Amino acid sequence: MNKLKSAAIVLAATTLVVSNAWRGGIAAQAQTEIHHARRREHTPPRPTVEEQIEQLRQQMQSQIDELKQELQSKDSQLQQAQQAAAAAQAAADKAQAAATEQQQAVTENTSAVNTLQSSVNDLKTSSSSMQSSFKTVEKNTEAIKKAVENPDVIHYKGVTISPAGSFLAAETVFRQGATGGGLNTPFTGVPLNYSDNAQLTEFQGTGRQSRIAIKAIGDVGPFALTGYYEMDWLGTGITSNNNQSNSYVMRMRQLWADAKLNDGWDFSGGQGWSLAAETTNLLARGSEILPGTIDPQYEAGFVWTRQYSFRVVKDFGNTFAFGASAENAETLNPSGQNLPTNLLIGSAGVGGGLYNSTANYSYNETPDFVAKIAAQPGWGHWELFGIGRSFRDRIYPTTGAAFNDTVWGGGIGGGFRGPLASKKVSIGLKGLWGQGVGRYGSSTIADVTIRPDGTLSPLHGFSALSTIELFPTPRWYIYLNYGGDYIGRDWATDPSTGKEVGYGTYTTNMSGCDVEPAAGTSAVNGGDGFSPSNPANCGGSNKDVQEFTAGYWYNIYKGPKGNLRYGLQYSRFERDLWSGAGGTANPGGGANGEDNMFWTSFRYYLP
Repeated sequence: MNKLKSAAIVLAATTLVVSNAWRGGIAAQAQTEIHHARRREHTPPRPTVEEQIEQLRQQMQSQIDELKQELQSKDSQLQQAQQAAAAAQAAADKAQAAATEQQQAVTENTSAVNTLQSSVNDLKTSSSSMQSSFKTVEKNTEAIKKAVENPDVIHYKGVTISPAGSFLAAETVFRQGATGGGLNTPFTGVPLNYSDNAQLTEFQGTGRQSRIAIKAIGDVGPFALTGYYEMDWLGTGITSNNNQSNSYVMRMRQLWADAKLNDGWDFSGGQGWSLAAETTNLLARGSEILPGTIDPQYEAGFVWTRQYSFRVVKDFGNTFAFGASAENAETLNPSGQNLPTNLLIGSAGVGGGLYNSTANYSYNETPDFVAKIAAQPGWGHWELFGIGRSFRDRIYPTTGAAFNDTVWGGGIGGGFRGPLASKKVSIGLKGLWGQGVGRYGSSTIADVTIRPDGTLSPLHGFSALSTIELFPTPRWYIYLNYGGDYIGRDWATDPSTGKEVGYGTYTTNMSGCDVEPAAGTSAVNGGDGFSPSNPANCGGSNKDVQEFTAGYWYNIYKGPKGNLRYGLQYSRFERDLWSGAGGTANPGGGANGEDNMFWTSFRYYLP
């Protein structure tokens, strides 16, 4: 509107200016025209200036009126446009308000829908969680019910107690040559071929190898605690000793405690298998692997003791471990021919003590020391170990003061065991070589002999055992073993007597070894016969004991209720003596005994 008014004003001003200019021009032109009119009186008169001005004014007024009318029309249109714009703005504002309200409603509806969806999802999750919780509760209820009705372990103040490893056994043994050893075979007691016992067979049946085992495990955060007790009925008070198994009645097989830290350190102490015994889980106590025999003396060539020890083990990433132990020592009675007696190495158990009065105990200067490394690189289990032992006696010479003498012995050993044919076959080999290590061989032949001057000399020894195990089906376990224990000659000539003194002397009289002894000359029951006599002139030292074994176990049932199995074992033994001075019947001077033995076992293992 303002623009139209401004345009009208400019147009009026312009018209006035043009009018004034035009008037001046018209006046001059009028003078000129008058002048020419006077010259040309015959020309028709022209309109006057006033007429022209009036005519022009009328024209201008007409244009102004038209402009006014146009302006009015524009003003009307503008007003209408403004009204329409105002109405449109009002409608737009209303529509915007409605849209805003609608948007707010939509937002609220979306929020409500999202909330509802979230609630639905929460309900679904809650329902799923409730179902899961219900299943968990149901599962826990079943587990509690099972634990109450059929507990795998006993829970006591955060400690789990399990009898796994316990079994009841009914077992027999038959020997071609009698040993008098019961189910357990005294390897160095295998009768020589011409001895009295070799002429008799023996059969024994017993349940004494039945075993009770209790393991307690407790987790206290930085380390796990384990306690283990294992016993059977194979001990006899009159024969209990410290020689190899330290098995006092009730026969304590194992009784130890263990603390394993999370960083791989493991500390344990008590009676158990020596660190020198073969294990399957690096050096973890309780993972020892034994020959699968029924014979409780296991196998010739098997390296072991079961005695007190305190050990420290470090596990490096479950593939390598190092351990060391201090173990109870015992020197087997010095063996040999013509040994001096002017020395003190030990004594039988005495009254007031707790040792057996019929067994000999050495006066040990130090424990036995065992160090061992084990590796499980991906195939098999590999071991390397060393044993250090001290032997001491007190010597009483014919001249001078008595004195103590100590000599050190020891050995080095190693072995491996690994699976083949998808774990249906397992092979193993282990051995120990050294001086004074006879006690660690299953035959326990001898540790030391004595020099003519009374000093001790550790005997060179060697033990080895090879094993093949077959697992054709889950029910069958078949084993084949061959092993032996060997002790070498060790003797010297006594300068004062000229006699050979020591172990395996060549001058030992062996003439009676291959001759069955004659009956004794003393009458029995007033002349009804003669008593048998012990072999004479057969004083040779044991050279070796060898054993070949084949056997199997068959699982009649193995499941959640335990394991019912039976087994059969056959062993062939050969015991050889070092040769000496022979007689007419035995020119070679050697002697040996061979025996064939059979065992049966019927066992039920607790689950």
